[in-house]
Amino acid sequence: MKKEINGVMMQYFEWYLNCNKNLWNSLTKKGEELSKLGITSIWLPPAYKGINGESEVGYGVYDLYDLGEFDQKGTIATKYGTKDEYLNAIISLQQNGIDVYADIVLNHKMGGDKTQTIKAIRCDWNNRNKEIGKEETVEVWTKFTFPGRNHKYSDFEWNWTHFSGIDYNSRTKEFGLYKIKNKTWKMNVDKEHGNFDYLMGADIDFQNPEVVDECLKWGKWYIDFTGIDGMRFDAVKHIDSDFIKMFINDMRNYSKKELYSVGEYWNADVTELIDYIDKTGGALGLFDVPLHYNFWMASRSNGEYDLSKLLDNTLLKNNPDRCVTFVDNHDTQPGQSLESWVEGWFKESAYAIILLNKEGYPCIFYGDYYGIKHDDINPVGKLKDLLEIRKDRAYGEQIDYFDDPNVVGFTRLGDDEHYKSGLAVIISDKYDGYKRMYVGKKFAGEWFTDILDHQGDEIIIDAEGFGVFKVLGGTASVYVRM
Repeated sequence: MKKEINGVMMQYFEWYLNCNKNLWNSLTKKGEELSKLGITSIWLPPAYKGINGESEVGYGVYDLYDLGEFDQKGTIATKYGTKDEYLNAIISLQQNGIDVYADIVLNHKMGGDKTQTIKAIRCDWNNRNKEIGKEETVEVWTKFTFPGRNHKYSDFEWNWTHFSGIDYNSRTKEFGLYKIKNKTWKMNVDKEHGNFDYLMGADIDFQNPEVVDECLKWGKWYIDFTGIDGMRFDAVKHIDSDFIKMFINDMRNYSKKELYSVGEYWNADVTELIDYIDKTGGALGLFDVPLHYNFWMASRSNGEYDLSKLLDNTLLKNNPDRCVTFVDNHDTQPGQSLESWVEGWFKESAYAIILLNKEGYPCIFYGDYYGIKHDDINPVGKLKDLLEIRKDRAYGEQIDYFDDPNVVGFTRLGDDEHYKSGLAVIISDKYDGYKRMYVGKKFAGEWFTDILDHQGDEIIIDAEGFGVFKVLGGTASVYVRM
């Protein structure tokens, strides 16, 4: 679970990305540019065929073995391109020193090829432990034969015994939460709604040995076939934590690679995240959802948020070694299921915190770097500058100054290996302000300038190594030695 010093992950997609099945090809040409920016790893979208064919973002998984190779769901290519284009993009990124993380979606399958008639019982959506009515006969899309692939790579076919629940009865044309007969919801999952095993589609049953064997076989095939360097796991709060731990460890033992792994456990309660990390033996890190929500609330509070508490109850503060920090992603962007978009005026401040902080593994969002045309959202100003500052200047010990409700900051003291390294970050949510912060006696008599150009005054460092750094209301300033 190591990461490169000052490494930066980039999520290379957003929900409404209109890439005309050409994302893999365009990315193949971007490796050198992204590497020079300081991007050390890329999280790619799910590469397998989904229920919606060429318009599928990737989470409505149909066939994990079809990476844009077979004529299924009305297309050969996925939304992002073909299998060969995907493999070429991975090779190109790796040749430019960028690790590639695959998006692993194992919680469910969608778009079955045939229906099966079985027994099931309804459960309450708000309390999945509560059964409603009596057992009934249902017709469900749980037979997956993948005729377009014709058993290439795997002859495994899925049927109702491999799932625990589904949400649609074709017999009555009714939606509902149906638990399949003789099945139980897994216990090592999030306790929201009583039990949050079920999320969507045909819910995979990880208590079935055939399922476990097939998932392990697929994981090894995928690693060999693609040469990925790491994994981002989708929806882990809905998947048995014992399975995730076993899967990751098995993949690492098989591949003899570190296979950096991070999971999406969507819960704002940091104690739940810490508990999950403990249950999985630290096999994977988690995205810092609580920190994202702190950013979101701060951005919507009209300057009334207490910035001194901005890092409280976050993974960044409580378990930085297993923490991937982010500002927004494809689920939080406008119009999506977890919409909690950090307001534009606060984006630079949020990115200054995650990119220039000593702790955590920052992940920048495609929609913040390139913009989101669907919603007329422009790229975040100065994000490229912050990436360059992280690469060149953000080294050495850190001193935090989160001691005021409206103006906070931190400094990095630099090191001897990186020329002119060291910096001071200061953030305001409402008023113009200043803060006296220590950057080190070695900088005594030096002038520091705001490289983000929000504050024009140069700051001189006194004999004790302190400077009085200024900030305009509602902005962030990053001071470095010029």
